[in-house]
Amino acid sequence: MEAQPQGPLLRSLAIAAIAVVVALALHQILLVVLRRMAHRTELLSSRELVRRLRSPTRWLLIALALAWVEPALELDARTEHVWERVAGLLVPALVGWLAVALIGVASALVQARTDITQADNLLARRRRTRASILFRIATFAVIVITFCAMLMSIPSVRSIGITIAASAGLAALAVGAAAQPALKNLIAGIQMAFTEPIRIDDVVIIEGEWGRIEEIRLTFVVVKIWDERRLVVPVSKFLEESFQNWTRQTSELLGSVFWYLDPATDIDRFRAKLAELVEANPRWDGRFYNVQVTDTKVDGAIEVRGLMTAKDASTAFDLRCDLREAMLKFVREEMPEAVVRRRGAIEISPQPRIDDPQPAPPAPPEPPSAPR
Repeated sequence: MEAQPQGPLLRSLAIAAIAVVVALALHQILLVVLRRMAHRTELLSSRELVRRLRSPTRWLLIALALAWVEPALELDARTEHVWERVAGLLVPALVGWLAVALIGVASALVQARTDITQADNLLARRRRTRASILFRIATFAVIVITFCAMLMSIPSVRSIGITIAASAGLAALAVGAAAQPALKNLIAGIQMAFTEPIRIDDVVIIEGEWGRIEEIRLTFVVVKIWDERRLVVPVSKFLEESFQNWTRQTSELLGSVFWYLDPATDIDRFRAKLAELVEANPRWDGRFYNVQVTDTKVDGAIEVRGLMTAKDASTAFDLRCDLREAMLKFVREEMPEAVVRRRGAIEISPQPRIDDPQPAPPAPPEPPSAPR
């Protein structure tokens, strides 16, 4: 009498086990196909692709296999009810997990296609920036939709949702008022994906700091400062306030160096030496250089400005330092007259001429009278 109920249970367990084994076999076949696809593209390694998709595809196939054989399982009413609830929560979650993994694969493919280490990387930076923002938006949307689908699988939640639908407008206004800064930055992040005021690896000056755009999130931007610090800036700041973008159209830059020299300096000789140094420096990109006297100072010095071009901001900075140091050495060793000297007026009394009448010498003092 006690052995009879174990027959349907064992049969159900056997069917479920067979479904799991078949799902795992299909999963292995899928991984083989993914590896071959990765070898054909040559943009994403097979190990990276399999690493991203192995877990979500495995559990999703198992869940789908169990859901497919569920009618063949001899379950009682209570177990079947629990099965449906668990499946209603797990299947949307696993589908969302797989969707997020696929978005990650697409993002990795875009990053592999866009090499920002090249000299002319404007198009690559534009594509990587737009893809980075859009992929984050897509991930956020998938998570929200997955969470809603999981909640809608619960009948009690559906009934509660119908009940509170009338007050959804007021609730939305309250939430919007409370989360106004976050929503503002979120909308600004979506706008940035299409207007592109900044891109990944752009050189910017913001908050008085020089750095590169390292990461663009939905609500904030990470700027890598030249001394390895990170400046976290809200996205809305790049849309509402002014900032300097040194690589908006191209990474090429014009640099300047100033020297303060004596007015007696031979500018032609100074200019010839600077031209020799610029043309011999490998950091100069060959486009332009110039030397001009741009100002005179109150203390008597003259301001000499040198202009030179380089392929990007970092190279221009190094080029300016090279030329500044080299010209200071040239002035010190070969052109000391260019060092600024302080000058002052000295009043000298006029000297008498020879033909001028000479004043008579003073009379000698009289000797004292002898005592009587």
